[in-house]
Amino acid sequence: MTIAENVARVRQRMEAAARRAGRDPRKIRLVAVSKTVDPDRIREAIEAGVDSLGENYVQEAQKKIEELGPKAAWHFIGHLQTNKVKVAVRLFDWVHSVDSLRLAEELNRVAGQQKKVLPVLLQINLGQEKTKFGALQDDTFRLLEQMGSLPGISVKGLMTMPPFFDDPEESRPYFRALRELAGAVSRRKIAGVSMEELSMGMSNDFETAIEEGATLVRVGTAIFGARPHK
Repeated sequence: MTIAENVARVRQRMEAAARRAGRDPRKIRLVAVSKTVDPDRIREAIEAGVDSLGENYVQEAQKKIEELGPKAAWHFIGHLQTNKVKVAVRLFDWVHSVDSLRLAEELNRVAGQQKKVLPVLLQINLGQEKTKFGALQDDTFRLLEQMGSLPGISVKGLMTMPPFFDDPEESRPYFRALRELAGAVSRRKIAGVSMEELSMGMSNDFETAIEEGATLVRVGTAIFGARPHK
């Protein structure tokens, strides 16, 4: 299948999942994960209607963004090192993967220098996996209260990456837990923090994530095909 056909198929699956959950499909955004994908194939996705692209590495993304320009919103979804923040703030429209107060403060400082307010999500490591980044669930309120006071970033919600399962149903408790955590944050009414976005779900489980409240799904393989092994 072509990239355009893949995009259409993913959107059909997203819509069906939303309707099963009684949700408005228009409230859910597809972030096409373009890590390792060359600019020509990304351009095909944009021409097929993709308007949000996700990248994991600043250096790799920089070349693509400079070539393709602002034809889509660029979302940073990988682990962001503080020494890459200056370039990341300049290049990206969103950062999904804020995992510490130190990173949030550096994003705030650089965004202020660049005279912009950067939408961000707090990444939560619900599975407490040592191989993955993200704040611990118990630290959520403390971190958000501190992040909400930073004028250079705008906290829009939460992000998570559950452990990988072959059966997407096994991911459901993690997606549900993130939705419930976001609800608890909303009830706390933390200044400068909103919970309008939940970034969760990838190619193997995005339909389950949508059923549990995802507003941003990060889909790569189902659009661009399997990535080459390093």
